[in-house]
Amino acid sequence: MKAFVTGATGFVGSHVARILAEQGADLRLLVRSSSDPKNIQNLNAERVTGDLRDPNTLETAISGCDVVFHVAADYRLWIRDPDQMYRSNVEGTRAILEAARKNRVRRVVYTSSVATMGFTSNGHPANEDSPVALENMIGHYKRSKFMAEQVALDAGRKDIGGERMDVVVVNPTTPVGEQDIKPTPTGRIIVDFLKKKFPAYVDTGLNLVDVRECARGHVAALEKGRSGERYILGGENLTLKQILDKLSAITGLPSPKVRVPYAVALLAGVVDEMVTGRILRREPRATIEAVQMSRKKMFVTSGKAVRELGWKVVPVKDALGRAVEWFRANGYANT
Repeated sequence: MKAFVTGATGFVGSHVARILAEQGADLRLLVRSSSDPKNIQNLNAERVTGDLRDPNTLETAISGCDVVFHVAADYRLWIRDPDQMYRSNVEGTRAILEAARKNRVRRVVYTSSVATMGFTSNGHPANEDSPVALENMIGHYKRSKFMAEQVALDAGRKDIGGERMDVVVVNPTTPVGEQDIKPTPTGRIIVDFLKKKFPAYVDTGLNLVDVRECARGHVAALEKGRSGERYILGGENLTLKQILDKLSAITGLPSPKVRVPYAVALLAGVVDEMVTGRILRREPRATIEAVQMSRKKMFVTSGKAVRELGWKVVPVKDALGRAVEWFRANGYANT
């Protein structure tokens, strides 16, 4: 099997590529010229240089491949030029699917996000059928991923030019583990904790999933998923305080005891965006959108993936421990 993988230099994508390599797949990886290749240095794979924002390179890049794993995404909660995010996440997905259709690829596995689910303020776990619409999406990242997911689902459900593509969507929750090279917003929580820059917390919650298990879930979706369907790949539902307490138990560092009211956190986000983002022209540590999203606990159930993909929900303690070790070993936790 020849597999084309986007986003392989990133966090989730590098793990997907390694799982495929371990299973004997012949890999071709789409790599941007500006990408850090550290995560794929020792991986036996063909590399092609290209960009999701340049669709002219994609059709040739995918030629001869049997399956496509479209993992790449612009994952930021603050961006100066939102159009770039929509070009990568929405139009890039459309271009990948069109290139796959022209090359008659057998199946596409599209990596969406748990961010596209319909969450409620009462913390009740969401699933793939929870009511949701574009207007429920807070911020450009969520909106762009929701729009891209609709493009992928439509491709797997509708006839296009007399033919229907085979597209399966996976929705990872919040992956944690090693190789979070950027790091992701969740990885920054761990890094800030290690740097003792987490004096307080807000009352919110996330579902954390081991990134290695998440990668295995992608392969399971290739093998067992139904076209036009989406599958939540989740782990443990935890409040932010519970996550910080687990990090404290792993590292021996103190967990914050002060809870910040929502109004105070929102004000801090406004100030940080104005000073850090607009004046200093750097990415803020706290953004208005991140604080707004924190009002809802992003708890989910992965029952559909368990039933149809053979997904297993595993504790995230080991993944958190590996993340801590990797961030420390690679200099992220230096004060």
